[in-house]
Amino acid sequence: MANSLITPTAVTREALRILHQKLNFVGSINRQYDDRFAKSGAKIGDSLSIRLPNEYVVRTGAALSTQDTVEATETLQVATQKGVDLSFLSSDLTTDLDDFSDRILKPAMSVLGAAIESDAISMYADVSKEVSDVGAAMTIVDVLNSSKGLTDSLAADERTLILNTQANVDLVDALKGLFNDPAKLSENYRKGMVANNFLGYTDVYQNTLMPLHTTGTDDGTGDYLVNGASESGSSITVDTGAGTLVKGDVIYFTGVNSVHPETKADTGILKAFAVAATTGTSATAITITPSLVASGAKQNVTAVPANNAPVLCVESDRSTAVAASADYGISLGFCKNAFAFATADLIMPKGVDFSAREVMDGISMRVVRQYTIADDKFPCRLDVLYGYKTIREQEAVRIGSN
Repeated sequence: MANSLITPTAVTREALRILHQKLNFVGSINRQYDDRFAKSGAKIGDSLSIRLPNEYVVRTGAALSTQDTVEATETLQVATQKGVDLSFLSSDLTTDLDDFSDRILKPAMSVLGAAIESDAISMYADVSKEVSDVGAAMTIVDVLNSSKGLTDSLAADERTLILNTQANVDLVDALKGLFNDPAKLSENYRKGMVANNFLGYTDVYQNTLMPLHTTGTDDGTGDYLVNGASESGSSITVDTGAGTLVKGDVIYFTGVNSVHPETKADTGILKAFAVAATTGTSATAITITPSLVASGAKQNVTAVPANNAPVLCVESDRSTAVAASADYGISLGFCKNAFAFATADLIMPKGVDFSAREVMDGISMRVVRQYTIADDKFPCRLDVLYGYKTIREQEAVRIGSN
């Protein structure tokens, strides 16, 4: 049977299919898509607005106390364009699609997928909740505590856990003596998948792109002190300390506890914050996420920190200091809407030899090929235009180990 001509649409769809299989983090989060980017006369700039859930304050007693409904949104910028550039002959397009996919598309989509996934995974640094076991192997208790953290934040029941490869080894070793239902084993091997319905998580994957986090040079013992008795919001003024804090470090303010998300009752546990921007050696302010809010519908702490309250870099037991410049592996548990990844249609050029644009599961890809008479070649480009942002960091939790 003669080979049929491979069309631009077939190439684009196959490339998207392969790419989608390789994105187990991006494939598990909210994937926004908006085709207005590529429409003449209807472009929306380079950003999308994502609506956040409304929050209200409960009244006590019979007296009416109305409150305004203010629709809060997050802006996600779609401004990162990445792609793979190839050059192949027109004869390559008369081969079998499977052969073309194996020889050309799979290697190309592997590196493009890794680049996109690595970018998106960097959002781990926005997550404040961390189950810390720095210097030790991940345990079943760590996973259970991470699931507890999501439950305490009223996160949805459908949850994903993505493990770094060493954490996966640790957990498999910890579970080796437990019974495994043979009927379930065949379901557990979607690309990178470890298990489903596991210790509070709907799906569990391993991912080679999960990063090591290297802490700043602060020794975690409270060198930084809060400067002022009314500090709140996303930037906290401090007296200069003796080391640096890097984006993604987890910090606590002495005397500042977390509250129940709805009742605002004191949990008795220090509230965790993630450092949102790397500081210098003697910083006078620390940018944090989430913002520190001590009253109202968005209240997340019992009170603002006292003047001269120490800023602690400690593990999740709230007492063990994290060593300066410590390296540890990151695994991540989350609900779908904790993070958003958005793609948009790139404009289709006219007068080219070969082009197509397709969307699959919220991911838009464009393929364009052109003939160059100077060297008698057919250069081809595959592009994705995307952006990503942490939307509800309270619906995610980090596990630090090894």
